[in-house]
Amino acid sequence: MSVIETMIDIPAEHEQNVCGQFDAYLKKIERTLHVTMIARNGEIKIIGPEKAVSQARSVFNNLIQLSMRQNAITEQNVDYALSLSFTEEDGQILEIDKDIICRTITGKPVKPKTLGQKHYVDAIRKKMIVFGIGPAGTGKTYLAMAMAIQAFKNGEVGRIILTRPAIEAGEKLGFLPGDLQSKIDPYLRPLYDALYQIMGAESYLHNSEKGLIEVAPLAYMRGRTLDNAYIILDEAQNTTPAQMKMFLTRIGFGSKVIITGDQTQKDLPSGAVSGLDTALKVLKRIDDIGFCYLTSSDVVRHPLVQKIVQAYDDYEKKAEPKKRTPRDKGR
Repeated sequence: MSVIETMIDIPAEHEQNVCGQFDAYLKKIERTLHVTMIARNGEIKIIGPEKAVSQARSVFNNLIQLSMRQNAITEQNVDYALSLSFTEEDGQILEIDKDIICRTITGKPVKPKTLGQKHYVDAIRKKMIVFGIGPAGTGKTYLAMAMAIQAFKNGEVGRIILTRPAIEAGEKLGFLPGDLQSKIDPYLRPLYDALYQIMGAESYLHNSEKGLIEVAPLAYMRGRTLDNAYIILDEAQNTTPAQMKMFLTRIGFGSKVIITGDQTQKDLPSGAVSGLDTALKVLKRIDDIGFCYLTSSDVVRHPLVQKIVQAYDDYEKKAEPKKRTPRDKGR
């Protein structure tokens, strides 16, 4: 196997951002692709097998381009660029970065960061109802909120309705202090957090007082018809089949619905059937409904979260007992 070397110019103002503190990102690329990288005088020398050098060059050029677009390069960016370098979708990371949904109250752009997230956002644009399924940290709820707020600001819908089932995650509501609203609010807190970050607390409160933005438990949806609204059902894995059917039949004209959930984190009583699982089976043949399945590779939180999600996935696959009927056992 022949060893080659190549040089990449790197603008001085982007060097620290792309190489990482103490060249941490360079070292990660070296370990992953088995190449040697030497940074000196505004240049990076890459030494190694031809294919590996080509991959490293591509990864580094992508990171430089991201940096030139005012992105703060993170370990997640490096990991994802490396993973794409082993596929034919190597250049897609730059296409993903172009898709700015909106900006937070501080001006930070909100955009998909992985191909899975990009497919999710595209499905939301095209379909009336979209199911976003995946583990924690894949941006299911946050991206849905960003799309809803942008549609509201653009006048595409008249209001935003955010809901989730107030299911007890190992705790009983009756033992929590306060009235019903104060007991329910902690279950809705992730929705409030996203609203405040993207829209700002003042704007949210103003629109909330006018009834244009509503954050409520799923039980409050019964008996209503929701026209001209952007509706997000979060934590859908904790609905019952009856609740899911009730929710889906609330949808009116001019509305768009996003349903998010993680099938591996159900808080339902033992033996109870999840409304999300049932809906995925019942509705899979309806063309106007989109189904997006995000995976551990789409996790955009701390890199350790991605490793935790993957570790649990691997463990559950190994631990899952083989289902055998009594007839099978007798053979």
